[in-house]
Amino acid sequence: MQLLVFVVATVMVIAGAIGVIVLNQAVHAALGLVLTLFGVAVHFVAMEAHFLAVVQVIVYAGAIVVLIMFVIMLLGVGRAEDLRVEPLPIQRPLAAVLGVAIVALLVAAIFAARDSGPLQTGVGLDVEVRESANPDVADDVTPDANIKQLGRNLFGDQVFAFELTGVLLVVAVAGTVVMTRRERKRAGEDG
Repeated sequence: MQLLVFVVATVMVIAGAIGVIVLNQAVHAALGLVLTLFGVAVHFVAMEAHFLAVVQVIVYAGAIVVLIMFVIMLLGVGRAEDLRVEPLPIQRPLAAVLGVAIVALLVAAIFAARDSGPLQTGVGLDVEVRESANPDVADDVTPDANIKQLGRNLFGDQVFAFELTGVLLVVAVAGTVVMTRRERKRAGEDG
């Protein structure tokens, strides 16, 4: 049964990823992204990482894809554009340089991780331990201890970064709306 779930979820992820790349319509590509994200959530459930599965569905398949669809609909990406006209002449070389830099960073991270030893238990998110009622049984881990620790870390130590991320998302949406309205005003003045 686990093999079947793994195979079906993997097919979902791969089919959705191929759909994102191959499909011509931006809306269809976004739906391929949703399929990929749901496949990853199924993998999380299969690994008994239920919190990550819920976050995957709510945050990524829900909020982020809705934001992407909002931008697609707002900007009217469905209309044809002449790709030979460059609004910013530097964007393609800059994208190539950034792509090479990201690949180099990924390769460096893989080599650095390969040279490090195996992961130790409790190094990342420390696991809370409670006293067992039975003295013969070793300390037992509470079922939601990691979630509590993650919540304390996210909303305690990292609250500034969390809030900053929210502000950046709001600014990105507001900037998209402003840019779209300027383009429509210019098109109205020209026509």
